[in-house]
Amino acid sequence: MHRTFGIFAIFVPMGTENYIGELLYRYNCVVVPQFGAFLTQPKSAVIHKATNTFYPPSKTLAFNEQLSTNDGLLVSYMAEAEKRTYEEVLQQLQATVKLWRQTLKKERLQLSNIGELWLNKEGKIQFQPSYQTNYLTASYGMSSFVSVPVVREELKEEVVALEEKIPFIITPEQRKKTSYRPYLKYAAILLLAVSTGLTGYKFYNENLGTQELVREQAQEQLSKNIQEATFFNTAPLELPSLTVEVVKKNRRTHHVIAGAFRIAGNADKKVLQLQKRGFDAANIGTNQYGLHQVTYASFTDAQEALEFLRKVKRTESSEAWLLSKK
Repeated sequence: MHRTFGIFAIFVPMGTENYIGELLYRYNCVVVPQFGAFLTQPKSAVIHKATNTFYPPSKTLAFNEQLSTNDGLLVSYMAEAEKRTYEEVLQQLQATVKLWRQTLKKERLQLSNIGELWLNKEGKIQFQPSYQTNYLTASYGMSSFVSVPVVREELKEEVVALEEKIPFIITPEQRKKTSYRPYLKYAAILLLAVSTGLTGYKFYNENLGTQELVREQAQEQLSKNIQEATFFNTAPLELPSLTVEVVKKNRRTHHVIAGAFRIAGNADKKVLQLQKRGFDAANIGTNQYGLHQVTYASFTDAQEALEFLRKVKRTESSEAWLLSKK
């Protein structure tokens, strides 16, 4: 950011946390080199049953200290925004990270619109996100609100009053009269049951005769097939033996990771650098956060991979780690 006073231009840098917040609107992972990564995950809208408060869809914010390899996203974004070189911004960011770590040793670190970080008893960074900012762009303009519950009114008194106004037409003389309609109803039901039984009995007899005819035809066809089968040689045929060779392929499922990169070009450069130094490096694809993973080497045996990892940590990089896939 530049501010102009008269003919002089004074450079005023924006806070690093502001750049991180701007990137979280567009990316699910923003890595701060040598510090850690801020991760986002979509969250559906919810209604708090106790307070009747509606919360719109949002992104949950988390922090992972292990993802600290520079993928170039944050540094490139800051360099473009501040019109400075990549190296200058990288040095400034390293100084900021150093200051953050010094602050964590004394007190809690507050990052505006992101959250609060502190060290636990084991020296690991803990993170509490800030809920003041919603980084889900699809929920722009939506905010939480409290809905008053709808209470249904009891209409018992109105129903009682309405029943008192309904006149009763039945008189004592009409109640004594005999009606033949119930007897006619019972007679119709009895007639329907008798007709249904007769129809079912007739269908049963016809179905029984049909089954007998089908059984006789099947017996006749079986006898005919047995007679025809006696004219052929029933000796079994000799078939040539068939041998199938199964080749077991050993898959390299244990990878010693050298780094994870947001930009594929940076991952390819890292692979070429490691290959020139004699490593069997490769790019094994992206992980769940969209980062391209580069390996020093891959192995089929887990014990061999662990021994190689210890060697790499002693001689190359202490940030190397082991990834095993099924």
